Amino acid sequence: MPQKQEIADWFRTLQKEICTALEKEDGKGKFKEDSWDRPGGGGGHTRVLTGGDVIEKGGVNFSAVHGELPENIKQALDVKGSNFYATGISIVIHPYNPHVPIIHMNTRYFEIDDGTYWFGGGIDLTPHYVNSKQAAHFHKSIKSVCDRHDKTYYPRHKKTADEYFFIKHRNETRGVGGIFFDRMTNSPTTDKKAVFNYVKDVGKLFAPVYTRYMADSKDKPFTDKQKKWQLLRRGRYVEFNLVYDKGTKFGLHTSGRIESILMSLPKMASWEYDFNPEPGSEEEKTLQFLRKDVDWLNLG
Repeated sequence: MPQKQEIADWFRTLQKEICTALEKEDGKGKFKEDSWDRPGGGGGHTRVLTGGDVIEKGGVNFSAVHGELPENIKQALDVKGSNFYATGISIVIHPYNPHVPIIHMNTRYFEIDDGTYWFGGGIDLTPHYVNSKQAAHFHKSIKSVCDRHDKTYYPRHKKTADEYFFIKHRNETRGVGGIFFDRMTNSPTTDKKAVFNYVKDVGKLFAPVYTRYMADSKDKPFTDKQKKWQLLRRGRYVEFNLVYDKGTKFGLHTSGRIESILMSLPKMASWEYDFNPEPGSEEEKTLQFLRKDVDWLNLG
């Protein structure tokens, strides 16, 4: 049965592999690593790339932290233990070109001193302009990974992603979704090793999928209007991460390193008062896709 150090070591290796793949496809940018210690226990390695040929700002964060659980977090998690250990990898990539999508992935492991443990995470895509073929490829790739482990995972975890990556105050999804899962632990049909293997396969999906999208769209021409739209969509991304994201809240409430917690934010974003896209425009078409329960598998 995998123990916390083995799990943390695997996440650390995944961080290196993903950064290598992203640097190779970008062609110019190099990740800067910043190692840090958490005052309450543990620490991490934040790797950030800025000023690349494709990636304007990208972060690949690894952490392994431990310490006492704040009372409000204990209540939110509904657990009895007092001390926690958490490790994982979190990634957000913001490209220059509006035709290249934003991507996010998080895979993590959490345990408490009362013996409770679980895995969580997911991967989701946030295009500035929804490309139905790309969205279908993304979801088919995810489904293929899910089906290798349990054919119920994709429909279950896609639905959870639709619910989670939803900007309630805008009544729109953050993007085209993906999968999201939490509190995965032993069950009558699976054990800790099996769940960890699923998490590993989700993690290994990131590099081949996203480098493909980088290659497909990095050289597409774009207009000032499309760049303006990209900045507005980044604003929506910021709203979600600061208002709803559980990882952001957990980091802030457990005295995490603020630079690493907020690495998911873009270098530039904008908000325009009461902006509405022109009827029939590509921007309006994208907004029409940003809803729950879209059958992305059959759009491409």
